Amino acid sequence: MSNSHDNSDKASTSSSLITDNDTAPIAAPSKPVSAKKPGKAAKLQKPIAPIRQRLMITWLAWVIYRLLGLPVLISVFNPMNPDVIGGVAWQALWLLPAFILTPWILRGRSPYALLVGSMLTLVYLGASGVVLFTRAYGSSWAELVVYLIDFTLLLMINVWLFILLKRLPSMNNVVKQPRSR
Repeated sequence: MSNSHDNSDKASTSSSLITDNDTAPIAAPSKPVSAKKPGKAAKLQKPIAPIRQRLMITWLAWVIYRLLGLPVLISVFNPMNPDVIGGVAWQALWLLPAFILTPWILRGRSPYALLVGSMLTLVYLGASGVVLFTRAYGSSWAELVVYLIDFTLLLMINVWLFILLKRLPSMNNVVKQPRSR
């Protein structure tokens, strides 16, 4: 008799347990959950498109300025009148890594490519800063402004890249979907 009583207790206990697949009514909390601490899921996503557009415009302006504007302006303002064609050729050689990276910068979607782009533009920024610093002692003010524009464009690119990398989804928690065939 006690045996049948134990079975009925087990049956009533197992029916009251809720598994993951079951649904049960949940009482509404007295306070909103997000009022305590906003979680990462509750955090509003900042827009990516305006930063991507600013990065694209600044990147294209820098590449064109560095390739064409800098040699022409230096040729105009430098008293030794360096060759413009040679300057453009030198800048094209100097910009080869930037030309390779340009499609990924213009798309602005891949965090890995943007991270590599950020490291590359930091190298360009450092080199531009060194050139600006060394020209400060023996160049005219107009020539300094030419190099200052280059430095400022690179600084803006690095700022936009940093903001875009912060706004893009995390690289660590990405679940890749299998390819459909």
